[in-house]
This record gives sequence, structure tokens and C-alpha cells, in this order.
Amino acid sequence: MPKQKNFELHSLDLTPGSTIKIKGKVLDDASRFSLNLGRDLEDLALHFTPRFDDGIDGCVIVCNSKCCGSWEAEHRDKNFPFSTGTEVKLTIEFKGDVFTIKLPNGHEVEFPNRHSFEKISYLNVSGDFEVTSIKFD
Repeated sequence: MPKQKNFELHSLDLTPGSTIKIKGKVLDDASRFSLNLGRDLEDLALHFTPRFDDGIDGCVIVCNSKCCGSWEAEHRDKNFPFSTGTEVKLTIEFKGDVFTIKLPNGHEVEFPNRHSFEKISYLNVSGDFEVTSIKFD
């Protein structure tokens, strides 16, 4: 798979029990990147975004959901294993009522499936990250 900075897939059929493994490179001058799962960009079950210079918390991982185009309450995790210019692997498990994101250092971030999505049909990776491989289990 060629490297892609902005990556988008539609018409997926990810159900509880599905796992997504994403490998890629954090760009040298990264400020943030996002991984989004849901129905489309306006209805997201999971918005996962590592921020290298958040105005509030410095380096932080922010998770959120979006319903009908409106953002909801953020979840912030200060366990930040990302460095600019490095190769990383993320594993996202869709467990039905929760998403578990395994970070490069083994730490796990959990985020609730707030809108009880039974199927994930949309995946988007954008920002300062080049996807080098993606695998669905």
C-alpha cells in the first residue's frame, strides 16, 4: 500500500468484535492527526486525535464523538507515547459498548460507544500521519 496522508474508506461492515490495525508514520512536523470511525464525518462513534501542542494540556490524546455534526464532551488522556518522525502501530477494537485503542507503548485508551452504533461503515485518517498499512480482523 502506498503511503497516504489522508485516508478514507466507506461501505465498511465492522461489527462488535472487529479489530483494526493501522501502521504509519507521524510526520516530522506533526501538530495532530485524527482517526475517525462511524457512519460518516458528521456522525462519528470515535474521534481519536493525538495533539502534540494542545493549548490546554500540551501533548494529549483527545477522544470524542459527533452526532449530526455536533461535537460532544471530550475525553482527554495525558498518556502520550507519540513522537514526531516515528513509525507507530495502533490497534482499535470495537467491543460493542466501547472502543479500546492500544497505543504504541501498550497503554490502552477506552472510549464508550455513546450512540450504540451496531456497525461502523466509515473510517477516516487525516492530519499529520501517513498510513502505510491497514488490516481488518
